Amino acid sequence: MQRKSTRHRAFDPDPAAPDACCQMPGCTARAGYRAPKSRDTLNDYFWFCLEHVRQYNANWDYYKGMTPGQIEAHLRADTSWQRPSWRLGARGGQTFDEEEVLDPLDILGAGRQRRAQAAKRRQEQAAASDVPLPLRQPLSTLGLAWPVSLDILKARYKDLARQHHPDANGGDRAAEERFKAVNAAYSVVREHIHRFETTSVAQARAG
Repeated sequence: MQRKSTRHRAFDPDPAAPDACCQMPGCTARAGYRAPKSRDTLNDYFWFCLEHVRQYNANWDYYKGMTPGQIEAHLRADTSWQRPSWRLGARGGQTFDEEEVLDPLDILGAGRQRRAQAAKRRQEQAAASDVPLPLRQPLSTLGLAWPVSLDILKARYKDLARQHHPDANGGDRAAEERFKAVNAAYSVVREHIHRFETTSVAQARAG
């Protein structure tokens, strides 16, 4: 025995339709299909028969009477379901805290990592632009950032000298070349620091 489907089909009359005639003037067919009266009262309906609801819908223009600017504004509002939107990260003056959001796929974490890497690159670029040109290669050889104090320079030099001294590397020629490069870089940076300190003292005395 085949069960009778109780599912509402697309063109069946609305079960909530009133027991009345079609509201199209002159039509005596039974009303079974709703149509909104206006865009301002979408829950207030006309009730038509199938033929006249099709005719009404074909001729109904939701945006009738609106200017192009009003239509565009309405479409923009529809993209957010007629609800106000805020810039990501802030709402009502309160800052959005990513740490408080449940993020099992770590989507926000990936964004934080990209922003941190970008900030680090900007800091490195800014720091590099402040380094005196003659010191850029020597500081890179020594693995130091500018500005650097004489004490830090000396401590770094001692570490590198022990690491690359030929005697500590069995007379390796590559280690010897690295050792020479470290010595040269140390001399350039030390001389620059001495010159800077001497100039600063002279200016202080003159002032």
